[in-house]
Amino acid sequence: MSGRTVPEGLARLPWKVILLVIAIGVFGQVVLYSAAGGSFSPWAKSQGLRFFVLLAGAVAISRVPERAWKAGALPAYALILIALVLVELLGAIKGGSQRWLDLGFIRLQPSEFMKPAIVLACAKFYDMLPAGETRRFSAIWPAALLIGLPAAFVMKQPDLGTGLMICAGGATVMFLAGIPLRLFVGGALAAAVAIPLAINFVLHDYQRNRILIFLDPESDPLGTGYHISQSKIAIGSGGIWGKGFLNGTQSHLDYLPEGHTDFVFATMAEEWGLVGGCLLILAFLLVIRWGIDVAQAAEGRFARLAAAGLATTIFFYVAINLMMVMGLAPVVGIPLPLVSFGSSAQLTVLLSLGILMSIDRQNRRRPRW
Repeated sequence: MSGRTVPEGLARLPWKVILLVIAIGVFGQVVLYSAAGGSFSPWAKSQGLRFFVLLAGAVAISRVPERAWKAGALPAYALILIALVLVELLGAIKGGSQRWLDLGFIRLQPSEFMKPAIVLACAKFYDMLPAGETRRFSAIWPAALLIGLPAAFVMKQPDLGTGLMICAGGATVMFLAGIPLRLFVGGALAAAVAIPLAINFVLHDYQRNRILIFLDPESDPLGTGYHISQSKIAIGSGGIWGKGFLNGTQSHLDYLPEGHTDFVFATMAEEWGLVGGCLLILAFLLVIRWGIDVAQAAEGRFARLAAAGLATTIFFYVAINLMMVMGLAPVVGIPLPLVSFGSSAQLTVLLSLGILMSIDRQNRRRPRW
């Protein structure tokens, strides 16, 4: 008779990371409870329900073998790309943006699925490519096309933040695959030349204003720059230890716009202070570090690139949101995953974690001396 008391499937799960993710998610619900003035409605209750359902889904997909992600990477990318085309043709319009497919019983935002899909697709491409051809032009233009097509559709919706996330995830895999650094330097220089043209001729007025306000936040403190100004006030007023739970004034008196979504970190920092902010950042860094460790332990090229790309996708979420609320980057609509109210970022991050756990499970099954 076996002496095992815990099923093997459960024993193979990275419980330290799962518990850490649960801690971040529960803390996010606490912040949303406070942001609603001490009420579970309308944000904390629905956020908590979605979180645990999606976390259970992440644990379930961790049972999917790595070879299935490898085989399905390009077909999944193609299906999501078709969905983005359908959004352009038939998508529902909300808040001036056309980002959703209304299926009657559910409304989907295909661009969110593209964030992990672009990482898997690029990892699959470089896994198929012979190692000796990585530094040739034939290793660059197909990956650039894989990234550029969905990014163009998403930016047209318009959704600048998601478009940048897709580009960042794909470019990370290209870099890790061994594309020469000089090409990235050249691309950065080309982007620096193109940015002024894009600001004047490509971006929408509100996107252009966000960039101009980032460059000079005091030029319109009661207009376009109001979000950033109030966010800085909220973060700064929290001090070292914060004002205390349920004692925030910027969010409770409605000075801080979007205090439960994009600027939820400012809501948190006002009540929990520098200490609370640093602990939350540390928790995210530990999750990201685990993802990098999974990539380093993986044997196959696809698994290494996919795991590293998914871990850096989570990093980009956290880093861009924090820079945004602190005035270190333009406001591009990137929420703080697992903390901000909304299902999109939760879905992307927990899907990425599920795939990472799948790769980690494969690593644990390898024979070791």
